[in-house]
Amino acid sequence: MPVIEVKLRALEPSDKIQMALLANNKKIWDNVRDGFGHPYTEKNAEEFIQRQAKNDTEKVFAIDCNGKFCGLIGLIFQKDVYRKSAEIGYWIGEPSWGKDIATKALELIVSYAFDELKLIRIYAGVFEYNIGSMRVLEKNGFEKEGVSRKAIFKNDAFWDEHRYAKLKE
Repeated sequence: MPVIEVKLRALEPSDKIQMALLANNKKIWDNVRDGFGHPYTEKNAEEFIQRQAKNDTEKVFAIDCNGKFCGLIGLIFQKDVYRKSAEIGYWIGEPSWGKDIATKALELIVSYAFDELKLIRIYAGVFEYNIGSMRVLEKNGFEKEGVSRKAIFKNDAFWDEHRYAKLKE
């Protein structure tokens, strides 16, 4: 198996083509919030990149695999008494599934969040059928805190949300 170098970097306008190509996949849309949109076009990608350049409530990175865009990962900062916490979200293009890329990207952003941003808690909500994402979180030391029954309405059905969190050690 070839060595895969994973790093996080700022989004670039040139990412829009590869982002749209990878994100325009129903299998990805099935595992993210509806606001993500499907179909996903270059215009969607361009608007997202422009919004992120001005956004101070989120920190989103391109996941770079051997010099090529392969997904996104980001933190949504919480407010008020939750201000030392962030929600994490990520997606990886299907050609990169099963290669531990998401696991490595999550490890990198968790280190950044705890060491640079001084957060103490990171959490994620995962749709009940997204076992791969649950594994990625568990490999990075996230613990399941609970299940919100039928909390998600996606594809005309109700689904449980599994909530995971990791605390700074």
